Amino acid sequence: MWPDLIKKSKEGGLDAIETYVFWNAHEPARRQYDFSGNNDLIRFLKTIQDEGLYAVLRIGPYVCAEWNYGGFPMWLHNMPGVELRTANDVYMNEMKNFTTLIVDMVKKEKLFASQGGPIILAQIENEYGNAMSSYGDAGKAYLNWCASMADSQNIGVPWIMCQQSDAPQPMINTCNGWYCDSFEPNSPTSPKMWTENWTGWFKSWGGKDPHRTAEDLAFSVARFFQRGGTFQNYYMYHGGTNFGRTAGGPYITTSYDYDAPLDEFGNLNQPKWGHLKQLHDVLHSMEKTLTHGNISTIDYGNSVTATVYATEEVSSCFLGNANETTDATIDFQGNTYTVPAWSVTVLPDCKTEEYNTAKVSTQTSIMVKKPNKAEEEPSSLKWSWRPEDTVKTVVLGQGHVVANQIIDQKAAANDASDYLWYMTSVNLDKADPVWSDNMTLRVNGSGHMLHAYVNGDYLGSEWAKYGVFNYVFEQAIKLKPGSNVISLLSATVGFQNYGAYFDLIGSGISGPVELVSHKGDETITKDISGHKWSYKTGLNGLESKLYSSNSPGSSMWQSEDLPTDKMMTWYKTTFDAPLGTDPVVVNLQGMGKGMAWVNGHSIGRYWPSYIAEEDGCSADLCDYRGPYDNNKCVTNCGSPTQSWYHVPRSFLEDDVNTLVLFEELGGNPSYVNFQTVTVGTACGNAYENKTLELSCQNRPISGIKFASFGNPQGVCGSFVKGDCEGSNDALSITQNLCVGKEGCSIEVSESTFGSTSCATDRRLAIEAVC
Repeated sequence: MWPDLIKKSKEGGLDAIETYVFWNAHEPARRQYDFSGNNDLIRFLKTIQDEGLYAVLRIGPYVCAEWNYGGFPMWLHNMPGVELRTANDVYMNEMKNFTTLIVDMVKKEKLFASQGGPIILAQIENEYGNAMSSYGDAGKAYLNWCASMADSQNIGVPWIMCQQSDAPQPMINTCNGWYCDSFEPNSPTSPKMWTENWTGWFKSWGGKDPHRTAEDLAFSVARFFQRGGTFQNYYMYHGGTNFGRTAGGPYITTSYDYDAPLDEFGNLNQPKWGHLKQLHDVLHSMEKTLTHGNISTIDYGNSVTATVYATEEVSSCFLGNANETTDATIDFQGNTYTVPAWSVTVLPDCKTEEYNTAKVSTQTSIMVKKPNKAEEEPSSLKWSWRPEDTVKTVVLGQGHVVANQIIDQKAAANDASDYLWYMTSVNLDKADPVWSDNMTLRVNGSGHMLHAYVNGDYLGSEWAKYGVFNYVFEQAIKLKPGSNVISLLSATVGFQNYGAYFDLIGSGISGPVELVSHKGDETITKDISGHKWSYKTGLNGLESKLYSSNSPGSSMWQSEDLPTDKMMTWYKTTFDAPLGTDPVVVNLQGMGKGMAWVNGHSIGRYWPSYIAEEDGCSADLCDYRGPYDNNKCVTNCGSPTQSWYHVPRSFLEDDVNTLVLFEELGGNPSYVNFQTVTVGTACGNAYENKTLELSCQNRPISGIKFASFGNPQGVCGSFVKGDCEGSNDALSITQNLCVGKEGCSIEVSESTFGSTSCATDRRLAIEAVC
């Protein structure tokens, strides 16, 4: 997808692509490196270069990014004597080694701008200023060391540190956030730079879908450049998918769509992509004035300002209204302008309004999912299955490692799998003080999910919620005199990736693990945490790679008596790739929780049984006015957090494809089906003297459902005519211009649609069917 995404980014008006470098992906084991396939950093940078764009290389190597463990490899955590992100020789030696490795690779390919390459900026560390105070003097020493180490790399382009107000020179401190117009760098010689303008927000299991309006995002960008900004980066411009086990958090979903201008599947997220493209085009037209002009500002009061960038040859202007509710009408250089609340008007020549952030004149696309036309699903999918073999773990309690204590999952499993078995044997007789007919097993956990078994029988499960990861599992048990096997399966859902000392947050079973006896008013507790515990990382099906076509156990699948709602079960089917080129998704509604593979490629964790919170959503149109945060405009309340999972077409074969599911909680695969994602409806609501472009994403426009020029009301899908209308028939005009074509351009003017009685703000609303 890289070339297509980068091409669409350039078409959207971007000048540069910013990318992290993920340490755990590139050095999964100490001094064993992986730059192959999707990890080919050099190929990615050269793809950017081939498209004629610049690059910003955020080496970190701590990246956060809602990525598993913030991008740190787990072997680093498990090194003796290591302390992460502080003045610790073990850590700093490893960090310097990896940073130098990346720099040397890039230098060898001559990719820094100082060598004629595309990379204009590099970043060391990431948002350390948000956590540094917790590390005291050692944190400050580490910060200074980072700056010195980076500077010694001699890359010939500037180094940046985001969210680091005390970044030492020559590091440039930058801003991250929803709004950075009021940010000022810590040195008068440093440019005002914004490394992360959050285009939306990430989603967690159990969380709602956050959205940020195109109007507010554009307002934040325009206001930043109005107030002296020089560099602004979107986080994310394309969010994508957390394939495999890359999602961190914990509890970050497989989808990382981020409500970005390019959606998870690479489609244009309209109107956001188009509205920003128009802003970028206007800003590019003013580039010389913005970079060379003298700046002056007029304050009109009530959060209304005018800013003039002037050179000897030309001037360009911004009219800003940061009031959250009140539109402003101002006299500026002999003309009168109305600036809506919470918006910026851009006047490239200080006279003509070319753009206003609150006036969206680009297409709105309503995306739909269409059935797989290659076959009749889900009925055509024939499933086979096999149970996860748990005899050695659940019944016998046999593992690979033994210790007389409870071990943190990060240390025991080394991040080789989500799954870690904790197993012990408890010998009891009826004379033991804890023995009674009313006993429970109590487990203190922080491993996100726990499944408990006693003497081979399933006891129950417990899982945490996003933001609250510690829990107590307690269930009644029946033990027998003599030896009793207790087997606990801990399943993580991405390791912590942010915050001071995030690396020290416990995972797995934190303990204590106790037997609790209730005898009348008396409670007797027996702590078995210090018993001999046996540990086994992963599952047998994962070890034998049941998801792979060349698995040694591929002949042991069963096709009869397909079980449903059965825990710890593997399912497999074959399917035909959906026709066409539209992005492919698989609907896993009906399944519980687990992992999915297509042709051996992991498409990530799935958990459609996790229902999003029921409160906080509104049927009202989101008001773009006023400061945004990730709770302001949310949808999907009370629905599955994520039902649809991205299957890149690069994962698919032309003939037979294989889907394998590992189901952890229990589900029904008979509902699973593959579909494609495409534009179903294309709407426009463009203002007069603008050109409205409509497109159905490489498919012809089949019809025009609504068209009105004047003052139409409503939103896409529910437009109605207003009280004034152009004298020409807007519907027939747009039908003639657009129907049967993959795209059309419509000049929004009275010359096209006829005169109206509307006083101001004439616009065209149109709904096209794809």
